[in-house]
Amino acid sequence: MIMKKIGILGSTGSIGTQTLEIARTYNKDLKVVALSAAKNIDLMESQAREFGPKIVCMYDEKAAEELRIRLADTDVKVLAGMEGLLELAVLPEMDMLVTAVVGMIGIRPTIAAIEAGKDIALANKETLVTAGHIIMPLAASNNVSILPVDSEHSAIFQSLQGRKESAVGGDSSDIDKILLTASGGPFRGKTLDELKTMTVSQALKHPNWSMGPKITIDSSTLCNKGLEVIEAKWLFNVDIDRIEVVIHPESVVHSGVQFIDGAVIAEMGIPDMKLPIQYALFYPDRRPMTDNRVDLFSLGALHFEKPDEETFKGLRLAKDAAKKGGNTPTVFNAANEKAVALFLKEKISFLKIYDIIERCIDEVGYVASPSLDDILATERECYERIETWIHL
Repeated sequence: MIMKKIGILGSTGSIGTQTLEIARTYNKDLKVVALSAAKNIDLMESQAREFGPKIVCMYDEKAAEELRIRLADTDVKVLAGMEGLLELAVLPEMDMLVTAVVGMIGIRPTIAAIEAGKDIALANKETLVTAGHIIMPLAASNNVSILPVDSEHSAIFQSLQGRKESAVGGDSSDIDKILLTASGGPFRGKTLDELKTMTVSQALKHPNWSMGPKITIDSSTLCNKGLEVIEAKWLFNVDIDRIEVVIHPESVVHSGVQFIDGAVIAEMGIPDMKLPIQYALFYPDRRPMTDNRVDLFSLGALHFEKPDEETFKGLRLAKDAAKKGGNTPTVFNAANEKAVALFLKEKISFLKIYDIIERCIDEVGYVASPSLDDILATERECYERIETWIHL
């Protein structure tokens, strides 16, 4: 195999650090040429010294200044801000960009990378949720592969292998429905009254997965699953009504596909993100992974339930936003992002997250065919409205 040169947006986060673990294991096959982070200077310095990328980018300008001083004895070029991310995204010697940042910050660099012909290992939900109508045609016209990293979308992608058509963005006429599994999060089975008093520390205690705080909170509201429904719509070219969310508390079946002949093909594994990351990095090849094994004899029973969309409104709100289309998914995403940040700071209650999303969807102006500028303007409008409501 020719050595693949990769860049990582968000290298100090959960997905980013696990990607680097794989690069460390397969250092003869993967070369890290670019890294980015928000402001974790200590970890970025350590990563830069270990992997020797050509460039690194700190989104925070002050963090970039400090990192330049620390890495002055190396050949690593330190960039800053959005301009730095855009320069990183088009690095000539890079083959693949792993988009592991959280939030809409990942959209512009992803578009730049696609236009530069870079394959995308996609772990940034917001890119397709808000700009799927831009991203998918752009990837097709530039002959760029988009390889899903989220465990659920990777499972669907794996379940679709062996078909005549491409698994991502191709013909979906042989698919009856996508089966998108969800653990149910830390509050599965709770009533609306019980959710009124749920705290940040309780919401952060996910039963199965180790994730960053934002995604963990999204799991507790089922907003994360709603975002994944919208993402699956774009990745696999299916209508929202052909995506069925299934609560599966064991998180062993990571998702699957039911075909028109009734056959169901799904992917199973332990709750670990390293497998989908590695699959995306080496696709279509598989590489050994010694610490990811399912013991069928010890599993016992697997359980599947319908989601409670009345109590956990995040899923229903996301599906409604996707059906309305235009900039409404962006409103959903931006409102949720801001609301979760406020909840993590203990400025609002748990259920207030839903209230903020609903109010933004009702009040933010509708744009039927949003451009990238429209998408970013919608995000700003959501943030400004919420700050006014919360009196920040």
